[in-house]
Amino acid sequence: MSLERALKELESAIAGLHAALAESGEGKFHVSDALRGRCLTSIADLSLADLGLILNTATALKELLKRTPSVMPPLLRGKTLAMVFEKPSLRTRVSFETGMTQLGGHAINLQPAEIQLGKRESIGDAATTLGRICDGIMARTFAHETVLQLAAHAGVPVINGLSDREHPCQALADFMTIREKLGEPRGLAITWVGDGNNVCHSNLLLAAKFGAHFTVACPEGYEPDAEILETAQTIARESGSRIAVTHDPRAAVKDADVIFTDVWASMGQEAEQAERARAFEGFQVNQALVELAKPESIVLHCLPAHRGEEITDEVIDGPHSVVFDEAENRLHAQKAVLVLLM
Repeated sequence: MSLERALKELESAIAGLHAALAESGEGKFHVSDALRGRCLTSIADLSLADLGLILNTATALKELLKRTPSVMPPLLRGKTLAMVFEKPSLRTRVSFETGMTQLGGHAINLQPAEIQLGKRESIGDAATTLGRICDGIMARTFAHETVLQLAAHAGVPVINGLSDREHPCQALADFMTIREKLGEPRGLAITWVGDGNNVCHSNLLLAAKFGAHFTVACPEGYEPDAEILETAQTIARESGSRIAVTHDPRAAVKDADVIFTDVWASMGQEAEQAERARAFEGFQVNQALVELAKPESIVLHCLPAHRGEEITDEVIDGPHSVVFDEAENRLHAQKAVLVLLM
């Protein structure tokens, strides 16, 4: 290739880059201020309009990344997210840190030994300090009260990256995936098979807000939190959603559009593993169970999965599974939360 031709190709590539930047740049990608400065501690705090805004923004950011992966608008340029971890993480850390990087910001990973919330200093003092220095805080904690205290003292947006009560970021990615695969959630039959845990809680509240029908199939004694259920029922009366809890997974899954599951023993419940394995016998999402759902049904799992326990290889790797689309959507949903709140 001649030098002249190489220079022309380089000029053409640079022109294309500038065109992409002009199309997808900061001035062209509109971000609503409707949620600016707010915290995300619970799905219950978000209106239907808020949820639509988050998911629509997530979809737009995902499409933009696919179209111009090397030229993302620097919507978070100059901003820093403090990431507070009491629990280990794969998807939460990687998606938040990658999202901040893609949008021109920076994330700081604060591990338990470094920050020791409530031990080395009070949660309030730590929150106030982080809020004076950083533009937002994401917290992945054991106690939900920790997230609430951070939100009360930080003075900047606080995002619940997981607590023992809820996992709103996961649920947003889950419903983003449902919308991509099946369209708007209103009227869909969604079944949760397994423990009525934090991920179940956030998806239960989201289903109620969107007008989807949500059935929890769990062993006796492992039902969702009574207060969460009551809140969901109240929302459902307005949205037209139907909320139910049963101990019969086969009846719950019959004609379902969506099947959810999660591990039987979450982080912090390892000592209960054997007891829970006995209690959840019969609640495995296997091929026989999936075949009771609609032919076009989809299967979700927030990961990590204990293959051979709550879900089989045949299902998680099978044609109904959208588990890894769901995992990818953690990035896009969390980028939307970041740009809208911060």
